[in-house]
Amino acid sequence: MDCILLGSGGMMPMPGRYLASMAVRLDGRLYLFDAGEGTQLAWKTCRIGLRGLSVVAVTHLHADHCLGIPGLMMLKAQLDDPEPLTVMGPPGIREFILENHRILDFHLNYPLEFIEWSADAPDWKAYEDELLRIFWEPLEHTRFCLGYRVEELERPGRFHPDAADALDIPEGPLRGRLQRGESVTLPSGTVVAAHQVSGPPRRGRHLAYVVDTRPTPAIQRLCQGADLAFIEGMFLPEHAEQARAKGHLTVVEAARAARKAGARRAVLIHISPRYGEEDLDRLERAAREHFQDAVVGRDLQVYSVPLPD
Repeated sequence: MDCILLGSGGMMPMPGRYLASMAVRLDGRLYLFDAGEGTQLAWKTCRIGLRGLSVVAVTHLHADHCLGIPGLMMLKAQLDDPEPLTVMGPPGIREFILENHRILDFHLNYPLEFIEWSADAPDWKAYEDELLRIFWEPLEHTRFCLGYRVEELERPGRFHPDAADALDIPEGPLRGRLQRGESVTLPSGTVVAAHQVSGPPRRGRHLAYVVDTRPTPAIQRLCQGADLAFIEGMFLPEHAEQARAKGHLTVVEAARAARKAGARRAVLIHISPRYGEEDLDRLERAAREHFQDAVVGRDLQVYSVPLPD
């Protein structure tokens, strides 16, 4: 699993810094979190390709998090026979996308599916496919804003050849199916379940994407034990008053939240445009005083997430 940080900035795109946006790449699928103005430029610079883009998850309807979606949709429409696109986000995301399509009247040759937040939903799971689940929870910002958690589906347990030998399971496809977690029928007619020759299921990789919020317990739930957490660190601690007034985190608040949640690593993003490239080391040093495994995100950086032990 790779996480591609398309942009690390907040509020407005700047020369040399794109707006906060992150793509998860897993087994040929791409899941995009936020797409502000200029995201398609970062996307093309990374040469990711749009064939695998299946989900766009939006945190909230502020311009720096959603204005780039129409451009990406137009880019995807240049493909022959593209796959459907699921757009998920806060109430109003469906109207935003459809009105842009209606007014701009751009070519669209693939189905759109929408998932909007509802307080009436029975749980916090928003989306699931054959690879992963996406969860969401409201944060604390100046308008309704969602944080996201990604959980790769569990993997089958470790295969034990000795147990397979004891059950007279022949080498070949039957063992392969058992390793994939399936049950098999032996030539003798005996049915063998995967758990008879494998250890317990192993968890997949867990990620979090949390931007535009004040400190709130929701951050802990979204980042709990995450292998990698992308969290906004918009301000230095000496600018904490601006952070409170605008509904954002300082790098210190972000680092403390990641540490408290037990995240393994944190990448701080959504950096204020008031800080230039020369300030990024200061932001990182301030964060690492409170969480050693925190770094300030750099545009177009790829963060590989290994399978947990």
